[in-house]
Amino acid sequence: MKAHIVTLPGDGVGTEVTAAAVAVLEAVAEHYGHQFDCEEHAIGGCAIDACGEPLPGASLAACRKADAVLLGAVGGPKWSDPNAPVRPEQGLLALRAALGVYANLRPLRVHPALAALSPLKSERLKGVDVLFVRELTGGAYFGAKTRTADAATDECKYTVAEIERVVRRAFELARGRRRQLTSVDKANVLETSRLWRNTVQRLAADYPDVKVEHQLVDSMAMLLLTHPARYDVVVTENLFGDILTDEAAALAGSLGLLPSASLGDGHRGPSAKLRTGLYEPIHGSAPDIAGQGVANPVGAILSAALLLRHSLGLEAEALAIEAAVARVLEYGPRSRDIGGQAGTDAVRDAVLVALADHVNTSRAFFSGVRACG
Repeated sequence: MKAHIVTLPGDGVGTEVTAAAVAVLEAVAEHYGHQFDCEEHAIGGCAIDACGEPLPGASLAACRKADAVLLGAVGGPKWSDPNAPVRPEQGLLALRAALGVYANLRPLRVHPALAALSPLKSERLKGVDVLFVRELTGGAYFGAKTRTADAATDECKYTVAEIERVVRRAFELARGRRRQLTSVDKANVLETSRLWRNTVQRLAADYPDVKVEHQLVDSMAMLLLTHPARYDVVVTENLFGDILTDEAAALAGSLGLLPSASLGDGHRGPSAKLRTGLYEPIHGSAPDIAGQGVANPVGAILSAALLLRHSLGLEAEALAIEAAVARVLEYGPRSRDIGGQAGTDAVRDAVLVALADHVNTSRAFFSGVRACG
């Protein structure tokens, strides 16, 4: 397969972890006979410094033409003034809106070897495997905003169509997992949440094989810490999803471990399997460790695996990356945030070795099967 991938390393450790993810993609291409052409562009603070805007026109144009986009992180102290008219985060929000990537997927699994790093007792973490589906292009982040000397407003607005498309995506994903869907809202207070809940209840009739439950966001915040293993697919609106997924990241032991995929409905490229997507680790730019070569690249590498799965339809290759990462998490080396001393490059190199071993072992196995057949 030939695919064109745009990389947006961004700011801080974004440049370091994106480089590691690209190295893994290049290795996958070599092992499996693909051609991935990667083209780098600017976003965030570095783009503001270079041209005065957080999402330059050239970056957006390249992303629109790409088969997939791999992003690092944006922001940092240099651009942290909340009153500044131009901020790095504006570039990320504008990119999500422009690409129409309304469904943000954040898988959460707790690796047994890292359970001790979680603030929760290890017995609470057994069997935790949750897929969060966060609506990404609506709600308070994109609503009308006002500001006066003594008041401010952020409009939270949702349409039925916006809710339907992300909830249907969540139902379909639940069908491929354990067939359980939890919808999170604040329907006892917010009118947008009442519309959200009514829409979920109506769509549930189209998915009788999926068990549906509703949770208020405040109680869900507690339940994620007390009974995380009971959840399968969790769908919610933009602001709630942002908060809940960062909370849930603590279960895994580090923000540096978790990937995300932001998907839309459009298809592009030479295969019908190709779907527009934006992929990024859930962590930020971590300016306190930027440039030191110690950032954990696992979240970015696993985001590359999601890119292969959702935008390129390369399931075997995605599984190979995930297996390689699992081996490194179990046996090391590990980065500082998960109890080790290894730097970014050392973790990357270990994943590359584990990936090569996985590919060679798989080929040897299937060669043996064919010989026996």
